[in-house]
Amino acid sequence: MRADMHIHTTASDGTWDPDQVVEAVIQTGIEFFAISDHDSVANVKETGELAAKAGLKFISGVELNSTKDGHNYHILGYGIDIQNKQLLELCRHNQRLLGKKDDDSIRNLIERGWPLSMEEFADYTYDLHRGGWKALAYLQDKKLCGDVNDFFRRIFTAENDLGFPDFPGIAEVVQVIHGAGGIAVCAHLASDFHGAGMQEYLPRLVDEKLDGFECYHSGHSRENSKLLAHFCRRHKLYISGGSDCHGSFVPTRHLGVPEIDSDMLCLPWLQQ
Repeated sequence: MRADMHIHTTASDGTWDPDQVVEAVIQTGIEFFAISDHDSVANVKETGELAAKAGLKFISGVELNSTKDGHNYHILGYGIDIQNKQLLELCRHNQRLLGKKDDDSIRNLIERGWPLSMEEFADYTYDLHRGGWKALAYLQDKKLCGDVNDFFRRIFTAENDLGFPDFPGIAEVVQVIHGAGGIAVCAHLASDFHGAGMQEYLPRLVDEKLDGFECYHSGHSRENSKLLAHFCRRHKLYISGGSDCHGSFVPTRHLGVPEIDSDMLCLPWLQQ
């Protein structure tokens, strides 16, 4: 089966509703997939129901923010109970941190002389089908920011005293995922999201109780994917992979790319 285990929807920063995700999955020829929204499971139930009607194999998922040694890591939870109390509490906690960071980002830019207003931002709303998040959409509508790459390259920087919040540690996030009946997989470790790359950050994670890694990702080179998959097989860890597609929000990421066949993966639902 063709597989894509990392897809975002309007529940976080993607542009697709559940029905649009399922339609895109069918058109792409994917038969096994998961949606893994940032700190949200709001669209999992509906997507699963639509996938079942279409005869597709679907796994519940989420992508949780975590922090270790001041660095942001994304931990994918697969096969989770989306009604688990601790999981929902963690999602809400992280969402509050992200909302506060949005407010702090705009306030920081105002203090630096940007022509913005906290009162205006407090009342500001935007169409979730644009993708992204509130601060980004607000800056775009004020003609002060281009796309998401411009935001992270020019605005959300250390020079502007902006950075990710301190999220719960990896160990806590993994524990919550396990408590919700799922497996915990570290996302896109070899992508440019992690700056220094896999060789720098992988040794920092060996003591964490992760169940596996996302070896195949749109931001990974073939060589790094191969190395990370070899690491997982050697240490008897699960192997996942996905496009990290956000609909049209991130134009460089396309559903089903890289092309992943289920026999490239090692996940519990493929071993039954």
